[in-house]
Amino acid sequence: MARVRPGEAANPAPPTVARVRLRFAKRGRLRFLSHRDVARSFERAVRRAGLPVSHSHGFSPHPRLSWVGAAPTGAASEAEYVEIGLTREVDPGELARALDVALPDGLDVLAAVPAGGGSLADRIDAAAWRIELPGVDPVVLAAAVEALLAQERVVVERVTPSGRREVDVRAALARLEVQSGDASGGAAGAARSSVTSADASPAPQRCAILTAVVRQTTPAVRPDDVLGALDVVAGLRPPVPARATRTAQGLLDDRGILADPLG
Repeated sequence: MARVRPGEAANPAPPTVARVRLRFAKRGRLRFLSHRDVARSFERAVRRAGLPVSHSHGFSPHPRLSWVGAAPTGAASEAEYVEIGLTREVDPGELARALDVALPDGLDVLAAVPAGGGSLADRIDAAAWRIELPGVDPVVLAAAVEALLAQERVVVERVTPSGRREVDVRAALARLEVQSGDASGGAAGAARSSVTSADASPAPQRCAILTAVVRQTTPAVRPDDVLGALDVVAGLRPPVPARATRTAQGLLDDRGILADPLG
């Protein structure tokens, strides 16, 4: 009988013969999931859906799920991406439907395409965020944004597991815009709750809304960093926690538009 070398599995996993890229949303209360929680939810879902997902080799094989640019804990997103390795060809639409059913409400598969043309990470160098600021006057926010954009460098300090790090927020900002609108109040997650009567439905809350297009940097600039920079330059501190939603990721062109990574 052939000897198995240390670190080598006796029954190597089937090879990866196809890959599918997915865009999914993180909504409602599930915005508080960490990236590790999201990854575990997907690993359970691919098993539950019976998908032919390929696995890594060795004594502790893991599903071949490749992630890029995960949204921070507490932020919602309409533009999260994952690439799945498969042991056989599968129709992307069928895979998306099966996985969506197996995932918990709030992790919703939005689109799926065959992978090709380089890695998923090569298709993303910026992200767009919608940051709702209840209780903030849009005029005050616009003045703070103008002060921030007038600076060449605005540094905020972030606490990381390896210690404190300085982040230059201004260098990462490609675009900042201010408007007035209604707060989402939790968007898709809240929409699933039943309402006993029309009168019980609260009126939409008006708030200032900040749209930020942020280039990919190391470390990545997050919505909290942008708000921290507004505090540094203008002393702007929202009276209640902001609600951030990532609306897009992709390659940023000269017009400030993000190309869909699945396109």
